[in-house]
Amino acid sequence: MAGALSGKVALVTGGNRGIGFAIAKALAGQDATVIITGRDAQKLKAAADDLGRTARAAECDMRDETSVAQAFAGIKQEFGKLDILVNNAGIAGPAGKIENLNYADWRDVLDTNLTGLFLVTRAALPLLAAGATVVNNISIAAKTVFPGMAAYNASKYGALGFTDSLREEVRPRGIRVISLMPGAVDTDIWQQFWLQAPRKKMMSPESIAQAVLTAILMPEGTAMQEIAIVPTSGKL
Repeated sequence: MAGALSGKVALVTGGNRGIGFAIAKALAGQDATVIITGRDAQKLKAAADDLGRTARAAECDMRDETSVAQAFAGIKQEFGKLDILVNNAGIAGPAGKIENLNYADWRDVLDTNLTGLFLVTRAALPLLAAGATVVNNISIAAKTVFPGMAAYNASKYGALGFTDSLREEVRPRGIRVISLMPGAVDTDIWQQFWLQAPRKKMMSPESIAQAVLTAILMPEGTAMQEIAIVPTSGKL
């Protein structure tokens, strides 16, 4: 029997590892054609091979307007549409007080987490039709401040505002927009700023993917606008 997403085309940014890969795997498990993007062509290909025959790898630097345009030109040529867009790619950047925050690090986080979100979404919109779903992974940091993570917090608060604006703009088109706000998840992102993070207290990427799949499969005419998930242990 065909899966619930047979015939659907999904794009997952940062889909070669962590939450992105888990979501891509969940979508592929329901027979969606899944396109994963990232900057490392070798890791992308390996991840696409793991996902199976319906997966595609599209090298893309979401911080760069030209790279995004080229990636979406290829998607449009091969598929002509997108049914699911998962804006997942993001970075944390180094931890530290604002007075010591390097400008290059600030720009890197904002360019990836906020400008990249904008560039990918803008490029995807012409390919989305009624019934399509956009999921933006914006983290619990969109509503919770973490001291020493000013760039990350600013990017995620901005991403929440962008997502809320997008939802209202595309609502008349019948497109659902979901804010995904997970708490601590056991992924490689912790290596950027907290090597001793208590990973045993964290959620698995697969648990986040299951929640996303449930939201995407909501019946027509219904929408889960926000998904906030935290570990049962609460704060780490």
